[in-house]
Amino acid sequence: MPGTVIVGVQWGDEGKGKITDLMADRMDFVVRYSGGNNAGHTVVCGEEVFKLHLIPSGILYPHIMAVIGNGVVINPEVLLQEMSELSSRGISTGNLKISCNAHLVMPYHLAFDRLGEISLGSAKLGTTHRGIGPAYSDKAERLGMRVQDLLDERIFRKKLESALERKNAILSKAFEHETFDVDEIVRKYMEYAEVLRPYISDTSLLLFNALEEGKNVLFEGAQGTMLDIDHGTYPFVTSSSPTIGGVFTGTGIGPGHIERIVGVSKAYTTRVGYGPFPTEETGEVGDVLCSRGVEIGTTTGRKRRCGWLDAVLLRYAARVNGLTGIALTKLDVLSKFEKLKVCVGYSYGGKIYHDFPPHQTIFHKCEPEYLELPGWEKSISEARSKEDLPPEALRYIEFIEQASNVPVEIVSVGPKRTQTIWMTEESRARGIEEGPYLYEESFDADNSSNFE
Repeated sequence: MPGTVIVGVQWGDEGKGKITDLMADRMDFVVRYSGGNNAGHTVVCGEEVFKLHLIPSGILYPHIMAVIGNGVVINPEVLLQEMSELSSRGISTGNLKISCNAHLVMPYHLAFDRLGEISLGSAKLGTTHRGIGPAYSDKAERLGMRVQDLLDERIFRKKLESALERKNAILSKAFEHETFDVDEIVRKYMEYAEVLRPYISDTSLLLFNALEEGKNVLFEGAQGTMLDIDHGTYPFVTSSSPTIGGVFTGTGIGPGHIERIVGVSKAYTTRVGYGPFPTEETGEVGDVLCSRGVEIGTTTGRKRRCGWLDAVLLRYAARVNGLTGIALTKLDVLSKFEKLKVCVGYSYGGKIYHDFPPHQTIFHKCEPEYLELPGWEKSISEARSKEDLPPEALRYIEFIEQASNVPVEIVSVGPKRTQTIWMTEESRARGIEEGPYLYEESFDADNSSNFE
């Protein structure tokens, strides 16, 4: 069954947009399965730069059906703005399908998100104030509004009245905040409904039939493993499941349809917002990584925290997601360093942890144990094959394979499509065939981890 998953293995922002774009050319469907417009993908296509927040990257290909799954929470105003912007740049959204079971981000969700952060004070989580967490909370509390509710104004109004009875009481009494008007929200959302109606579909059935027919389906992750609500650095996480489990709950297809799981990892580590980060570098190293990597959030515009690669988190993500391959991004950013560090363990309480620790206190207070590797003080942004890379870069890639026990299939040395090295014949065959830079020999390695 030809299902492929792209999943982030750190705290998001790993470069999944580019990897999705590279692999999409051979796909029939590209599917977004979790998150909301708190996440964003940047795709560079020639001289064009596209910043996508809700619509899957596959929309850039006219032959691909782009699907927003039921696990996504959708702000219809944002979605329509994104559709309009794409259309203005000559990109058709006619191949977009939206799950009827996806939940809606409502105006009061944004208010609760902002007010909740303010009330937490110094303990705030650092959300994007997009209303994502409150939308997922209502989903779990069975107060949520779904996309299919837009198709029946009577049902939409009835559910909204029930939700606002509770929401307005909390807003006025607990926060002394203005309340929301039922009629105003109904009017606005029914306007959205008229535009979105042709795109709404039973996407679970659509994808099942496609997979059964042998169609190639790519499941595009948002955020990363360490932001997963179950497997991430809780409570500094998102409200959904960016890991492999989110594919199944967020689309309505089964695990038997997946044959390939590609984990996307930067050659170093970043995260946005608050929370523990053992390998963070707050001095010159962090500044160099941030500057050279242009580490500014697509959605938030916030500067990302930067540090050395954490191989412990990478191995953890490989286990949790069952990775079959790794796409290593931004290797070129490391080119200016004479020596590179990789975290291979955590030190806490006189003990070294070589796996992700079982208790949050350990991860919050641990010290990273580093292994030092030689760097390469030369640019690799023009490299188009394995043999174009210096021996030190190849050794770094090999170490990552050893540490994760997962082969590195793709190496990115810049933001453009052409700045890509396919490390194996199989990965080349599954990616785009565009230009002479594709590497055609196999590579055998020695096999010895946005906020809302």
